[in-house]
Amino acid sequence: MPTDRHIVLFDLFGVIARHQRPGALAKMAARCHAPTDAFTTAYWACRPPYDAGRQSAPEYWTAVLRSLSVDVGLDVEADTIEELRLTDIDSWSRVDNRMVAYVQSLRAVTEVALLSNIPSDHADAFLAAQPWLHTLDHVAFSGKIKAAKPAPAAFHHCVIAMRAAPADFLFVDDREENVRAAQAVGMNGHVFTDRDELTAAIATWLPTRRPTRK
Repeated sequence: MPTDRHIVLFDLFGVIARHQRPGALAKMAARCHAPTDAFTTAYWACRPPYDAGRQSAPEYWTAVLRSLSVDVGLDVEADTIEELRLTDIDSWSRVDNRMVAYVQSLRAVTEVALLSNIPSDHADAFLAAQPWLHTLDHVAFSGKIKAAKPAPAAFHHCVIAMRAAPADFLFVDDREENVRAAQAVGMNGHVFTDRDELTAAIATWLPTRRPTRK
């Protein structure tokens, strides 16, 4: 059963943060001496265990390179993998400052949390670069909690961590499949398209605040 709490649970990339920097995959592909299309396929195909905290960064990049038929042991040194790792982190580092300000403003009227699919080392970099994350009521990164959306375990983590009921949450994500997964565990959901539409949806979802009597 829901309580009287209202928690807006945000996705990160595509909502508050920008999607991957244009040209980043081509840059990493060139570093691997691989065609961009083949690199992109390997990059995403190998990603789920890395996002879910079941692989380290070196393990992930070794899997990507091996899928491209690169002999990691002979042709690729540790510094190459580290260069790819840092380029990858940088490619996901941009935020939408207007959305950051809006998220922070919401904390005056409701609880605000975040649930993002992001590898553990990327999460560390984001936390260091974006101090506003530390002001939220809860932050859950898939690489840290060992569960990635749309798996139910990712949403259950937030429910348990915040000692709330699923119906206390409004989950906001730009991917419809993730919103459907949140709704399947009992959360409310909103597919993000732009800030104005989101502002209206949150205003409708939050209870009307009664004026204080003097």
